[in-house]
Amino acid sequence: MKNLLAKVEVLLGYFVGLLMFAIVADVSWQVVTRFVMSEPSSYTEEVARFLLIWIGLLGAAYAYRKHAHLGLDIVTRSLNAPTAAAVQKITDGVCLLFALAVMVVGGANLMLITLELDQISAALQIPIGFVYSVLPISGCLIMLFALERLLTPYTSLPENISTAEE
Repeated sequence: MKNLLAKVEVLLGYFVGLLMFAIVADVSWQVVTRFVMSEPSSYTEEVARFLLIWIGLLGAAYAYRKHAHLGLDIVTRSLNAPTAAAVQKITDGVCLLFALAVMVVGGANLMLITLELDQISAALQIPIGFVYSVLPISGCLIMLFALERLLTPYTSLPENISTAEE
């Protein structure tokens, strides 16, 4: 499982990087068309908005896997190593439940509702449900990464957690 998730992590990193390149190109094109050609492109703002949604959500899954996500370690820094590891497991369990309830179930419901209602984007004329599909995708990735953490024994704490015993 670790090998597969490591490959998923690499692919996810490249994909998020590709999306970041695309948003830079899109916004650059918007600047050129607006200020150089004096005729702003009609679709670039919407493309940038949708790319930002995908970058944010897939980037969150990638950051979670890399232990680079935002976290408050004020509590774990004051605990001994075994207690800090237990708190980390509880945190990972809460993250798994959040990803399941909010991102996978809620995101899938939102996606399906918008697809059923035939909501389409103004400029690109694509179904909004496709844009929202990143919610359950990202939620599934976070769940997989959280499950991996829960099933892996904590032999040492992640580098970003310091304990009171150090």
